[in-house]
Amino acid sequence: MSEKTTSTNYSSDDYAYWVRLAAISSSSVALLLIVIKFYAWLVSDSSAMLASTTDSILDLFASVMNIIILRFALAPADKEHKFGHGKAESLAGLVQAAFVLGSATLLIFNGVERTLNPRVIVHSNVAIWVTMIAIALTLALVFFQRFVIKRTNSVVISADALHYQSDLLMNFGVLLAIVLSQGIWLQADGVFTVAVALYLLIGAGKIIYQSVYQLMDHEISDNERAQIKNIVLSHQHALGLHELRTRQSGAQRFIQFHLELDDSLSLLEAHSIGDEIEVKICQALAPCEVFIHHDPSSVVQSELAKQKP
Repeated sequence: MSEKTTSTNYSSDDYAYWVRLAAISSSSVALLLIVIKFYAWLVSDSSAMLASTTDSILDLFASVMNIIILRFALAPADKEHKFGHGKAESLAGLVQAAFVLGSATLLIFNGVERTLNPRVIVHSNVAIWVTMIAIALTLALVFFQRFVIKRTNSVVISADALHYQSDLLMNFGVLLAIVLSQGIWLQADGVFTVAVALYLLIGAGKIIYQSVYQLMDHEISDNERAQIKNIVLSHQHALGLHELRTRQSGAQRFIQFHLELDDSLSLLEAHSIGDEIEVKICQALAPCEVFIHHDPSSVVQSELAKQKP
């Protein structure tokens, strides 16, 4: 009996390229947003603009941390980490959630204070133009992040995208708050700040759930498990499979199962059949590693008979 392991390097490299590019792009946008928002806050004294600036600062810290953590998470397996470093990505997701929670807390404090002590925003035209620029930049980044998420299903980029999706809501809220605060509804500046904070709290909960979900070595989706079974059973020499176990670490999937084969097959024939099945699974679910244990059908039947009462 033999065990086989296969990985798909091309897909892993493709994953690393897009995830790194998305992380660098978000850091660059965050830095630019901090500069223009900070200027707008200085001249307008808007609480919502201060909250938006604070959120962008936290986004920058989170994005820079993403670049650092992803460099470790995307590193190949080594002597100390034979299954790779993919779980670092889920840990980065938890760090992202902590930044979101901190940002939301600051927004609530600022929003409540401005709601209780409302005042007219000065130089509102500067704040409006800066907010419109921020909306355009953030919208472009979010579209790019969604493209990367579809290609990679990265937890870190999903968490980072949540920041900038909330920034879109925040920027629209700031824009509306600035307009309403010009004598129409003075409390709008603070109310919109608190509303965005509550949205961030909900988003942080989702990030925490997704990160913990992967850290606990949860099985891959039912559809992917069904796909594995279909690939195995579609091979003309495969009589069945059992003890299918799966997990995911970052982008990498780990798949193992017992392959049931005819007793009369030679070891070389069984080995070739296992290779053919591995290739098909890796093509369908790359990047992944596949571990196959070959079982003669008579052994499987014997074991099943022993399990019967």
